[in-house]
Amino acid sequence: MKKRKGYFGEFGGSFVPPEIQKELDLIEAAYNKLKNNQDFIKELNQIRRDFQGRPTPLYFCKNLTAKIGGAKIYLKREDLNHTGAHKINHCMGELLLARSLGKTKVIAETGAGQHGVALATAAAYFGMECEIHMGEVDIAKQAPNVAKMKLLGCKVVPVSFGQRTLKEAVDSAFMAYIRDYKTAIYCIGSVVGPHPFPVMVRDFQSVVGKEAKKQHKLFEGKLPTAIVACVGGGSNAMGLFHDFIKEDVKIYGVEPLGRGTGLGEHAATITYGTKGILHGFESLLLKDETGKEAEAYSIASGLDYPGVGPEHAYLHSIGRVNYVTADDKEALEAFHTLTKLEGIIPALESSHAVAYAMKLARTLKKENTIIVNLSGRGDKDLDFVLSK
Repeated sequence: MKKRKGYFGEFGGSFVPPEIQKELDLIEAAYNKLKNNQDFIKELNQIRRDFQGRPTPLYFCKNLTAKIGGAKIYLKREDLNHTGAHKINHCMGELLLARSLGKTKVIAETGAGQHGVALATAAAYFGMECEIHMGEVDIAKQAPNVAKMKLLGCKVVPVSFGQRTLKEAVDSAFMAYIRDYKTAIYCIGSVVGPHPFPVMVRDFQSVVGKEAKKQHKLFEGKLPTAIVACVGGGSNAMGLFHDFIKEDVKIYGVEPLGRGTGLGEHAATITYGTKGILHGFESLLLKDETGKEAEAYSIASGLDYPGVGPEHAYLHSIGRVNYVTADDKEALEAFHTLTKLEGIIPALESSHAVAYAMKLARTLKKENTIIVNLSGRGDKDLDFVLSK
């Protein structure tokens, strides 16, 4: 059977208007040319080293491990990236690509604000105009990141329709892109959207897993027993997972169970979703009784998306990755535990992964190790967490 372009098994593809498809074909061609260009690679590596602060550390949680018992817990410290999260990894790559295409403006969505801050930062670095669409609910929850975006010269567009969170922000940003695609590029914030975005974002994020593998071998002399990351759209997870897919390592993607298993109470797309099309790609989606995409909810603004990246859906379908859940209560407990024991304040998104890793560590022997992708820092969540 011939492999379909832009698909991971039965998931992926591109479902967009013809004029946008022509633009996406140009983006794909430019990316395929650039990704092996030595000047492009050299400039991206220089940016990662001198501007972002890569490589980020792999940190052994001595106190947390002693408290929990069982396997050693390591954190891949993506929170120490410039701008405070993994999002800058693909934003700088996307802006290099935009420059090569002669674009002068970038358009994107954001939920927790981390992608928005990262893209606004990249736009400032490259001297480009930046427009970020963000749901009004998330604007209220993530005020520090909204302020940062505005300080960086970004236009923040409030999204007031629907649930006023991440899904609607993507809707709004994509509509803006369709109106302005000749001068702008849509810099999607995760491994979602029409081809080639899921591949491009994964490739730019794969630096996380490459570094983590080398660092863990240096510390432990072997591969980790397991790796863990939170999954909303799934960019930080694919960044960690990609270099371990072919290795003898257990992989866990942690979805947000929110307040419960009922429709509208969670954003656990792989756990409860079915196949459908959203935002120009085919994957697993949360749907209501009419077959329309359902409302998604999570305490973490970056995870409340009713879909998931097509590669995650594929990895689930072949049984390579174990997709599990953590609810709001578990994420908050992990947030406070890591903060008090290690002096590291995690993003609420990352707290879902920490929560599951703590649970997993108790089931493993002391000679085993777990790498958790600490995808972002929790400064943005402090006011919200303290109000709980």
